[in-house]
Amino acid sequence: MKNFINSLKEDLIYTINPKEYNRSQLIDLLKMHPEIKFVSLVGVDLAGNDTDEKIPIINFYEDIDEFLNGSIQTDGSSVVLPNIATLNNGKIDIVADKESRWFVDYNYENIDAESGKPVGSLRIPSFLIHNNREVDSRSVLKNAVNHFKETLLDIFKNSPYICDYFKINYEDISDVLMTSATELEFWVKTPNDKADIEALSASQVLQEQYWKRTRGVVRTALEQSLMLMEKYGLNPEMGHKEVGGILAQLDDSGNLNHIMEQLEIDWKYDNSLQAADNDLLVRILVNEVFRKNGLEVTFQAKPIEGVAGNGKHTHIGAALKLKSGAIVNLFSAIDSKKDFISPIGYGALMGLLKNYEVVNPFISSTIDSLNRLKPGFEAPICIVSSLGHDIETPSRNRTILVGLIRDMKNMLATRFEVRSPNPLTNSYLSIAVIYQTMLDGIKAVVNAEKSLSELEKEISKAPNEAGFYLQSGRAYRSEEDVFEHYTLEERNNFFGIHPSTVYENIKNINNYPDKVKTLMDADVMDYQIIESFSVAAISRWTTEILNRMLPQYIDFVRNCKPLHQTQNPQDLDISYWTRINELRNNIMKDTFNYKSLCTKIREAAANKDYELLSILQIDIKIKIDELNKLYSLYKRNLIDL
Repeated sequence: MKNFINSLKEDLIYTINPKEYNRSQLIDLLKMHPEIKFVSLVGVDLAGNDTDEKIPIINFYEDIDEFLNGSIQTDGSSVVLPNIATLNNGKIDIVADKESRWFVDYNYENIDAESGKPVGSLRIPSFLIHNNREVDSRSVLKNAVNHFKETLLDIFKNSPYICDYFKINYEDISDVLMTSATELEFWVKTPNDKADIEALSASQVLQEQYWKRTRGVVRTALEQSLMLMEKYGLNPEMGHKEVGGILAQLDDSGNLNHIMEQLEIDWKYDNSLQAADNDLLVRILVNEVFRKNGLEVTFQAKPIEGVAGNGKHTHIGAALKLKSGAIVNLFSAIDSKKDFISPIGYGALMGLLKNYEVVNPFISSTIDSLNRLKPGFEAPICIVSSLGHDIETPSRNRTILVGLIRDMKNMLATRFEVRSPNPLTNSYLSIAVIYQTMLDGIKAVVNAEKSLSELEKEISKAPNEAGFYLQSGRAYRSEEDVFEHYTLEERNNFFGIHPSTVYENIKNINNYPDKVKTLMDADVMDYQIIESFSVAAISRWTTEILNRMLPQYIDFVRNCKPLHQTQNPQDLDISYWTRINELRNNIMKDTFNYKSLCTKIREAAANKDYELLSILQIDIKIKIDELNKLYSLYKRNLIDL
């Protein structure tokens, strides 16, 4: 790893702000760094995949006007844009974003012979254009941010209610600032190691890993990741152990092996589009640094069943920049000792909660993401918020979906934390739909012109109370542990039933057409974009079931073999095995008169009967969990294995 540290040379450039350079200055800068040998235009499709092609830098010099002011064509079959980039109309234009920060991605395993520096690729965040229309995730977020800003400016221009509250006139405003930040959790392990579920579960309950000191190669990789993030100007705030993990072991050479632990890295907020770009970059950096240290990283939401999953809590803020240079947080109450948040803050929170059924599909669109969102493990499955037990006590309720983050000494710190995203959530789309739904609530509050006490009563209403904006029959605030304080039936009635499958989640887009309209306000999204995202999610879900989930289940079923002595069997062993074998046959063994669950799933997928496929996915998961428990009890009772 010494070579890696030496590679972090002071004369390397890690970022470029294209707004600071004209055409010739940009060429001069790049020619001063001949180690940068490639250019890559980075578009992000609707599934969150980023493009990465290697274009020799000489081509960039020769066609720089086309790169900066035109577009580069590519085949739409290489990106996830179903029903948009079709086989008979698949041309996609990639257009460089000259307003964003560009990154130089260095390959520390490929050293340029002449300069002695790692070979670099200039990654340029870009937009994807089809038929002269933006169709990518970055464009959706850009449009959502612009719409939010324009709407807020219009509110301050036309609403005396809001201007009087903030004591600001429209003419005082210079800009609307939209900020976001993400917290990245991930599991790291020695390659090919198998998870010891019982040991991991015990360690989690005993809290043996949370915030403990990192050691050995994990410490090295974590420190190197933070150092590299500093080079990119990401301003890392901390890296630490999370709740999951077990102690590593020492080998004969004194090195740690059998590593399996969970980490978290946090860094400073940025404007929303840049924050999403940063999120993508950090995952790349972390993955590469840990790999170079011989460790495997996973950003899956639920990589290990039965222990803590990986979250990516997403923080959302909004502020005004005044012509005087002052910054005014739009979510903060003017008197933080009297009120929790401002009218705009209440509106934003209510809008997100009321419309969350159509936000959730863009946050949790994979089997893995929904595996994390289950009761327990601090999983945010209830559409409910927390403001704090009282004005003086900021909320730290970890069982809710949206938390209000306040610092009584710093009004600029007020923001909302959305706890449902995971590391592989498409931050561009999730932040965009969050802002769109927040606007819906803000406009309702502005039109209603309610007092702050009335707004607090609205967000705190009991399920049987009617609201001027929020739905009857639902509750939206709880300062209690929602899993301990409410029964399952109460949670479902008060906060809604959380989807169990990708299909159930995506189906909400059709179930709530009025809420979908909030996403399409000002053409931030349109039906084609939403339909393309939905088709891609269902296609990925079906493929995952057939090619990942079923093979894993089948391997597990086949590995559940009889272990008891057949010559002198015990009654309990026979009873266990009989029930185990019945489950095995039910899951994957066909007869002339019976089709197994596996066969039914394959047929439902082939027939595109997604309703049935969703039901069968739930059914087979229940059966697999039951089989797993029974087989564990069966083995536990055997003396000789």
